[in-house]
Amino acid sequence: MARVHLCWELGGGLGHAGRLKLLAQELLAAGHEVSMSLRDLAHTHAMLGELPVPKLQAPVWLHRTVGLPENRGSLAEVVLDYGYLEPNGLAGQVMGWRAVFELVKADVVIGDYAPTAMLAARSMGLRSVSVGIGFTLPPPGRALPLLRDWENIAPQRLAQAEARVLDVANAVLARHGGVPLAWAAELFLGDATWMTAWPEMDHYGRGVEALDWLGPVFAQGGGIAPKWPAGSGPKVFAYVKTEHGQHAKVLQALAQAGCRVLCYLPEVANGMAPPVQSPAILYARKPVDVTAALSQADWCVCHGGEATVAQALLAGVPLLLLPMQVEQYLLSRRIATAGMAVNIPAPPPDWHAALRTVLSNATLARQARAFAARHAAFSPSAGVRRAIVHI
Repeated sequence: MARVHLCWELGGGLGHAGRLKLLAQELLAAGHEVSMSLRDLAHTHAMLGELPVPKLQAPVWLHRTVGLPENRGSLAEVVLDYGYLEPNGLAGQVMGWRAVFELVKADVVIGDYAPTAMLAARSMGLRSVSVGIGFTLPPPGRALPLLRDWENIAPQRLAQAEARVLDVANAVLARHGGVPLAWAAELFLGDATWMTAWPEMDHYGRGVEALDWLGPVFAQGGGIAPKWPAGSGPKVFAYVKTEHGQHAKVLQALAQAGCRVLCYLPEVANGMAPPVQSPAILYARKPVDVTAALSQADWCVCHGGEATVAQALLAGVPLLLLPMQVEQYLLSRRIATAGMAVNIPAPPPDWHAALRTVLSNATLARQARAFAARHAAFSPSAGVRRAIVHI
């Protein structure tokens, strides 16, 4: 059996931790020794605290990089903001990851959006696996894809960013006698890639034949049982955040449309006053059991987080998607193109009219139910078990 170290370096939310939790559980069940390095130990403690593995703070970039474009056009421009602008800063992070791997005596490193962990593993000749969703696992053997195809971003800007990242990463590898990278994409891919998504959810639009699609991996269960406002209107599970400037208008429009809304708004759960007071809206005071809520819901409203989207599709529930950043937008666009969601990246002139149109669209519900029927036998654990036999 192997000593496996799980890593999470970039990105926010609990999706990364949920994925690593299920991986850790299946690896432990298979007899492997598991340890973890996490970007955020505090925020993930409620989810991972009882997992019987050592948990370390991941080496992460703590500094603000100035002068970069605000509209990051590729993953190369993303990581320039996290230490890839010059070799010395990156070398310090790689040194930290190398020390972690030596400390836990890792045989295999598995990274979830962890390019510097993959780089450090490469510098040591350790086996590495990248796990995650399409956004963090770009196509191999080519330049990193343009993330904002609706904007006029100069190709030479993207090429310069990618060349800079590649030069800096290879300069650090050279210090350790590591094999140089041919493409910046290799930073994100490791020696093997475990794609935890379906083709319909791939941010880059790859086909079924392009990859071994393990399907989404997310933590199931947990959270409080769903309760709904009284009445007979459609049930809407809304997982929204105050960062979205229109969240109150959306909730108000749902209530006025006759919906019964169960809303998990983290800021309200933590004590903030509800943005809209209505008998048609019940605010959960703790995280909700999403699987149970969606099994009863007619609609799901969220920002396009992949775990919530996947669970809604498995339940046959159509989505109203309100993306707040590029990763969420790309996924929302894909699900809308597949006919199972409405993607609203910018506020409509009239939320009430927009929601009336959305809620009356029976085709979306039929498409979502058909998708759920095709994946009725799906289990997040099954894909993980299929992958870890190769450890």
